[in-house]
Amino acid sequence: MADPNKIQIIGIGDNGFDGLAPRVRLLIEEADLLIGDERTLALVPSVKAQRLPVGSSLDEAVAAISQSPQKKIAVLASGDPLFYGLARFLCERLGKDRFHVEPHVSTMQMAFARVMESWEEAYLTNLANYAFERVVERIRTAETVGLFTTEDCPPNKVARALLQKKIDYFLAYVCENLGSPDERVTQGGLPEIASQEFAPLNVMILVRQHDAPDRAADPTRLRLFGNPDDAFVQSTPKHGLMTPAEVRSMALAEMNLQADSTVWDVGAGSGSVSIEAARLAHRGTTYAIEMDSDDYLLIQENAKRFGVPNVVAVLGKAPEAWSDLPDPDSVFMEGSGREISRLVDLAFQRLNAGGRLVANVGSIENISDVHQVLNRRADQVHVWMINVARGTYQLERVRFDALNPTFLLSAGK
Repeated sequence: MADPNKIQIIGIGDNGFDGLAPRVRLLIEEADLLIGDERTLALVPSVKAQRLPVGSSLDEAVAAISQSPQKKIAVLASGDPLFYGLARFLCERLGKDRFHVEPHVSTMQMAFARVMESWEEAYLTNLANYAFERVVERIRTAETVGLFTTEDCPPNKVARALLQKKIDYFLAYVCENLGSPDERVTQGGLPEIASQEFAPLNVMILVRQHDAPDRAADPTRLRLFGNPDDAFVQSTPKHGLMTPAEVRSMALAEMNLQADSTVWDVGAGSGSVSIEAARLAHRGTTYAIEMDSDDYLLIQENAKRFGVPNVVAVLGKAPEAWSDLPDPDSVFMEGSGREISRLVDLAFQRLNAGGRLVANVGSIENISDVHQVLNRRADQVHVWMINVARGTYQLERVRFDALNPTFLLSAGK
């Protein structure tokens, strides 16, 4: 029940005043002051209240509320004021206890309902607040995306920009004028959307085609190591199968690489550790050992993309695959199950004096097994549990997506 002594923040849809519940309409009718952008204020009929249109700067609304302590105030916002951010902004500036929120169904929520897609795991952003170039890499790796577009960056422009970056694996929906008599939903591939015009009021939804892999980001201004995961060509969009950049950076530091090191990367996958080890050990040779033929080809492709001819892809299963390789100065391996501890033991025996072995494992059981092996072979074993959460933007908010915890073990010979 609304407290009449509080400032009312009211969500309103494109169907305007008539689409509100009677008790919510009454809150507007009894207000002395209505605050909102011009389009939202135009959705309500003439009432006795004074109207204060505010633009993109919400400081005007804060000032008006602060200067009118005795007035009944209603702040009008599109859809759900908490989802879109207006209510959050005002509550942070003036305190939650001064407000009461009456939400309406947001246009983003309506859009996902129209296309029958879940939005609980979707990446949502507003192109009015964040430039397309700032969010495109997050779109690249997402499964589902919801975009509030703008007149400067409409759906056709978004589609063309994605295609230019070779992000062509999304089915797109453009939901126009939701809740209005002229509501329309257009479905198509990005080339189709790029060639059409749409009403200014729209939400764009992108749904990744089933099992479509990411396109690697443009490899310009590459780092020596710690490059973003999406800079590498991968066999699957599931990033859990690649050594994350943060873990990769720490592992490379522990490998004690020198310019002329001989490196083994055992179970190299798509080769992210191999490529960056080769960039650091630029006068040495890095052997990327991988038993999967598809990943073996990806290692070669990534080595070419990064310009590291000193990466040698080796197709085969360890330990047989390394039998003819020169003894290493540095070894990196990751895996699970009992096999990892056996391979660590065999690889450590081949390690040159003064060399280091680093193992990345994903379970407590593997830590115990690998630690026992290394403890028998080395004077000191270092162990880390690595927890990483990456900040991502959801509309105007920063949230953190946690990566799976992982464990790193390192020992020198």
